[in-house]
Amino acid sequence: MSQLLTTDVLIVGGGIAGLWLNARLRQQGYNTLLIEQQSLGGAQTVKSQGIIHGGTKYALQGALTRSSEAIANMPERWLAALNGTGELDLQGVELLSNAHYLWSPGSITGNITSFFASKAMRGRVDQVKGAALPPALQHPQFKGRVYRLAELVLNVPSLIQRLAELAGDSLLQAKQLKPLYNNHAQLIGMQADNYLVQAQRVVLCAGEGTAELLNALQLQQPKQQLRPLHMVLVKGQALKPLYAHCLGGGSKPRITITTHPTTDGEWVWYLGGNLAEADGVARSADEQISHAQQELAELVPWLDQTQLSWQTLRVNRAEPAQSGLVRPDNAFLAEQDRLLVGWPTKLALAPDLSDRVLHHLTQHAIQPTATQTYPDLPRPVVAQPAWETLF
Repeated sequence: MSQLLTTDVLIVGGGIAGLWLNARLRQQGYNTLLIEQQSLGGAQTVKSQGIIHGGTKYALQGALTRSSEAIANMPERWLAALNGTGELDLQGVELLSNAHYLWSPGSITGNITSFFASKAMRGRVDQVKGAALPPALQHPQFKGRVYRLAELVLNVPSLIQRLAELAGDSLLQAKQLKPLYNNHAQLIGMQADNYLVQAQRVVLCAGEGTAELLNALQLQQPKQQLRPLHMVLVKGQALKPLYAHCLGGGSKPRITITTHPTTDGEWVWYLGGNLAEADGVARSADEQISHAQQELAELVPWLDQTQLSWQTLRVNRAEPAQSGLVRPDNAFLAEQDRLLVGWPTKLALAPDLSDRVLHHLTQHAIQPTATQTYPDLPRPVVAQPAWETLF
């Protein structure tokens, strides 16, 4: 026997996009339901490095780009939320680092790149030395240059947990999803297992799973592209905290390192950047680990690798399709009658996606209805990070 549920906005997808949107809509008085098929944040969000970008890495060629301008105010918005004074109250979310760094290992090309990056960012990059260096780089053998960025690094599982708390009773776990239509073949909601959920608007923000949902709706647009990554995880007591883009000679960071605590008290370095893209995707796990070991041996030669443990993780970043697989500049939202389809394109831009949804609701005079409660719904759990499951 199916149970009928009604809501203002039905959100499909419990990653950062859906969870942030859900919390923001509820804060604005809307009645919401969020459906997640697996675990909250489990598909892509919990596999991110947790960096709240301000666009600096997009200015490495000496000029501010559309990407850097679009994302420039995101660290400030997120910091306000973390302090409890922003659009959401994210007090309690763990801040791993209140800064991210640009790190030039000392090569001529790298130093020139970092110099131009600092000029392009007009004072948003400050060089640090000595005791102000990240702990992992405070070593006599370090000869490079380091620049402090006004960017944040979050503990993503704690972020997901806080957004789940803000969701109240609006979360529903359902394995089977089907479009729900009225007698005029108009989309009015979704069938989620034994629940029939009707809504004024349906928002798809399920990351990689959005393509399957669009197929079920028999929609050809918007199209999705996947940007594959082959990340590397390194665990061991020899590691010290480091949150930095290591610069090479090109427009992308040679390697991006974030550091994450584990429940057994050790640190994990999570390695992305150019290491995880292109050639890295083509490598086998063993080849990727070997390449990462060589990179770290060159960049941090004082690091004792003998007791470190290594794993790799393949991740697909889901985005709206762009010509030539280029990276989208900002959050994306497509509208079709009652259906909205969105991708934030990166963790930091989740607030931008919610702005776009709220603008749509205002434009179409979608008002909040009386608050409803949904007791005893099956609730999805928060996903575990890879460094807790792979080692």
